[in-house]
Amino acid sequence: MKRRQFLQTAGAGLVAGTVASPAIAQSAPEIRWRLTSSYPKSLDTIYGGAEVLARAVSEATDGRFQIQVFAAGEIVPSLQALDAVQNGTVEMCHSAPYFYVGKDPTFAFGTAVPFGLNTRQQNAWFNHADGMTLLNELYGRFGAYGLPGGNTTAQMGGWFRKEIKTVDDLKGLKMRIGGLGGQVLARLGVVPQQIAGGDIYPALEKGSLDAAEWAGPYDDEKLGFQKVAPYYYYPGFWEGGASIHFFINKAKWEELPKNYQAIVRQAAAFANADMMEKYDARNPAALKSLVAGGAQLRPFSQDILEAAFKATSEIFDEIAARNDLFKRTYESMKRFRNDEYLWWQVCEYTYDNFMIRNRTRG
Repeated sequence: MKRRQFLQTAGAGLVAGTVASPAIAQSAPEIRWRLTSSYPKSLDTIYGGAEVLARAVSEATDGRFQIQVFAAGEIVPSLQALDAVQNGTVEMCHSAPYFYVGKDPTFAFGTAVPFGLNTRQQNAWFNHADGMTLLNELYGRFGAYGLPGGNTTAQMGGWFRKEIKTVDDLKGLKMRIGGLGGQVLARLGVVPQQIAGGDIYPALEKGSLDAAEWAGPYDDEKLGFQKVAPYYYYPGFWEGGASIHFFINKAKWEELPKNYQAIVRQAAAFANADMMEKYDARNPAALKSLVAGGAQLRPFSQDILEAAFKATSEIFDEIAARNDLFKRTYESMKRFRNDEYLWWQVCEYTYDNFMIRNRTRG
């Protein structure tokens, strides 16, 4: 079933299936919202998630509920999207919660934390455990209500000007990385740098940066990093499944008719799945293209991963000791992760591992 047909059917069912026509008119007002994205239009997959939601909401309401999407910088800068929702400048934004760890480190769990959940596990924790309940407890403190709205899937470990073989090779390395991932690498000697996307290439080219993480092959290819930092490392252990969220002004959300709330939830879920599927479909070809263009794939060594895991546990325990909501969210995620990887070990991983080995044998 096509998206338009599905959403119109869903919207009609939500509205018409239970109420008479006069009530439909009353519960389907004309609403105009604005949504600011934290992403430029050039990143069509991740920016496009907001457009997918806006189009789905419009189609499901026969155009009565319109959400106008603005790129980063058109209303507010990228990292001020949540502030714009909180103060009522816009009704919604589409952003990565971990951009706001300066407000509270618990925001990181809304996107990804080092050695956290993979993409499927994260969505399961959000929607079928207490992930979103805990996160919306946090978001509510900032006047917002959140819905998962996309995932880049597991990210790469970034671009390096030289090979990184040991933990010692990380010491003094100037790397574009922020958030809790930056804090973890800082424990290993990295000097984290917060640099806007458009400034990364010239910084790598001039040597003022030694390395930079961005996303995955599809988005990375557009930026041409392989020309100035050819070593492409994996995995990005700080983003095993990076989630994007829709933040909605809490007062505006509560004002919406219940059927409109249901339509927005369905549209967000559709946008969430759509983004994941696009990255899964587009990353393989982009990776081949990057390697053909000079990118040299390298895995992080076991020693680096072990040292980073140890540093992550230390940092999280320190934060949990002074932040109760972080502690409760971290403990919830850890319990869920433990059970999920039991299942993965039994079935998911063994199947994938066999298929990967079979592929390498041709």
